Amino acid sequence: MAKKPSSRPAKKKSDVDAYIAGAGLVAAQPIVETLQSNYMPYAMSVIISRAIPEIDGFKPSHRKLLYTMYSMGLLNNTRQKSANITGATMRLNPHGDQAIYDTMVRLSRGYEALLHPFVDSKGNFGKAFSRDMACAAPRYTEAKLDSICAELFKDINGDTVDFADNYDGTMREPTLLPVTFPTVLVNANTGIAVGMASSICSFNLMEVCETTIALIRDENHNLSDTLLAPDFAGGGRLIYDKEKLDTIYSTGRGGFRVRSVYSHDKSANCIDVTQIPPTTSIEAIVEKTIELIRAKKLTEISDIRDETGIDGLKITIDIKRGVDPDKLMNKLFKMTPLEDTFSCNFNVLIASSPQVLGVRELLQEWIAFRLLCVQRRIHYNLGRAEERLHLLEGLGKILLDIDKCIKIVRETDEESEVVPNLMIGFGIDEVQAEYVAEIKLRHLNREYILKRLKDIEQLKADIEEMRELLSSKAKQKGIIIDELKNVIKLYGHDRKTEIYYPTAEDNEAITIEVPDYPVHLFFTKEGYFKKITPQSLRMSGEQKLKEGDEIYMTLESSNVAELLFFTDRQQVYKCRAHDFDDTKASVLGDYIPSKLQMDEGESAVYMAVTSDYSGFMLFAFKSGKIAKVDMASYKTLTNRKKLLKAYSGKDELIAIMYLTQDCELHLTSTDGRVLLVSTAMLSLKTTKDTAGVAAMTMRKGKSLSEMKIFAEGSLERAHRYRSRALPAAGKILSADDAGEQLELLS
Repeated sequence: MAKKPSSRPAKKKSDVDAYIAGAGLVAAQPIVETLQSNYMPYAMSVIISRAIPEIDGFKPSHRKLLYTMYSMGLLNNTRQKSANITGATMRLNPHGDQAIYDTMVRLSRGYEALLHPFVDSKGNFGKAFSRDMACAAPRYTEAKLDSICAELFKDINGDTVDFADNYDGTMREPTLLPVTFPTVLVNANTGIAVGMASSICSFNLMEVCETTIALIRDENHNLSDTLLAPDFAGGGRLIYDKEKLDTIYSTGRGGFRVRSVYSHDKSANCIDVTQIPPTTSIEAIVEKTIELIRAKKLTEISDIRDETGIDGLKITIDIKRGVDPDKLMNKLFKMTPLEDTFSCNFNVLIASSPQVLGVRELLQEWIAFRLLCVQRRIHYNLGRAEERLHLLEGLGKILLDIDKCIKIVRETDEESEVVPNLMIGFGIDEVQAEYVAEIKLRHLNREYILKRLKDIEQLKADIEEMRELLSSKAKQKGIIIDELKNVIKLYGHDRKTEIYYPTAEDNEAITIEVPDYPVHLFFTKEGYFKKITPQSLRMSGEQKLKEGDEIYMTLESSNVAELLFFTDRQQVYKCRAHDFDDTKASVLGDYIPSKLQMDEGESAVYMAVTSDYSGFMLFAFKSGKIAKVDMASYKTLTNRKKLLKAYSGKDELIAIMYLTQDCELHLTSTDGRVLLVSTAMLSLKTTKDTAGVAAMTMRKGKSLSEMKIFAEGSLERAHRYRSRALPAAGKILSADDAGEQLELLS
């Protein structure tokens, strides 16, 4: 059998050799060029075509799904299986059926994420307030468009918006929906793009429509008069802060806090939480509360459980006898996601350009968009009316002699000549003649024609009215106002989220009842920390340490003591002993850089333990300077976990020490000189990163090597190494003192 010739041209030997010679070489390409040619198109595609909503309030995935359902006749008909809908939507959305179904779930009534759901769902669609309540597979659930969607597609076939080809050019889809109310502010919408994001909170439909009407009538309308505050499908209580809300209204950025709604069941001595913030979930609240209970920061709670069922969301908190439920909830609001912040970023695509707009600017953009839709609809209807009038005027001319019309048609030999002969016989144009020629024989009677001719006067009146509308922007705005009033009448409802005005009690600092008991604290050179109770320590064996590690500090303290971990980057991290679990000597302990979330590569070099911030910190530097910093300088009114500039970084640090009272220091230099210095001679500073004062003068090429507390009796002639003034050079160790030092070291 003959071999079929290859359609590809044979490679020349020189080409192959050149290819092999270049194998393994890396071609240099400027990073800017790479970003522009490869990364920027991807970033723009995500921003414009996926993550950021447009002025109609929808992302492309939302719009494609809803338009497919509209095209399937699901606005008024019965529900269809979700699998059929997701399959049909794939003709517009190529991202897969699971992504389409997830979009449908979020828009559904059953999911409870939107104030005004667009999908009327049947079956298990999960819940927005639970991350563990998964929705059923699309083959089990059913859906159709909710009645409010009539306002999304009103006059969509009247040339109100542009249409574009789908991804394979087989269908046409709208680029925007001609929404009759500002959906962009009525339903919450979030999205994460490349280098930017969008987070738009929801507002009450009646308030949004009334605000829009007021803005149409007066551009300087005060938004706060009609747009009271955001409103969420899950309810909750919004902590009203006028300054923060005004910032959001004016800039489109900012945040506000929403807290849960609860009730106290006296008979069962429990608290029932029935509404939670939109940014959290049942599981997050329960897990955080259990974590605090285990850490003994919440001692008033005996049990917490999720009792969500057919009646809706419910978190039950069993409280101990004698506990004030309101005070407990105030503590929970501050310590758990039962009160959470919604961060706003009103980033919207305007003419394919992402813009962060305030509420006023956003509504003004929507008004301009809706005005264009109304104008296009009037243009479309005007054109249709003028075409109809033109046809009827031609029909009116044959009224003069119907018999003549019939005679012309009957006596014309060829069908193609009928229209030209009617044009000549009655003086009408081709369009009119075509219309007359298509009239059925049964309609060629005076009654039918007279009825049609009666429409001429009405059409002329309608055309005149439409021309007046096109010439008057005020009348066009009046149409928009009437549509908004109709939306309020049909779909408006009261607020679901209460507006809560904070009291003085809400600003009170919470007190955490932490059990106080003695503990032993251990800190190693590698940065490991252990907290062991005396009883456990007595029963323990040898301390377990990482290979090459050793215990650097051992202290007896209490469970409520504050710990300050100083690092090699002039920072201090603050925490409390009760933040760590009681452990045993047989474990490595907590790795401090990881536990306290220190910066990458940062290490803890010293641990100070205090209960009242009395005393002072000493920092000895290589140059011979010592900084004496008041410990109170590290005390903060707020619960700050990290302080910068904990000590000076201008010189190399060789020792840190925390003292509660003055004592005598033993300083040693690299050339063997010793100086005894009383800390009382060092001036106390309140500036943490002070460079300190010169304590020991250094000869050229020499430096301070050690600072420790002077032990009485460690030097035979201690007076030789003392000085009445600072700085001082110190003395070389005598033979007796040097021998004593060696003996102590051994």
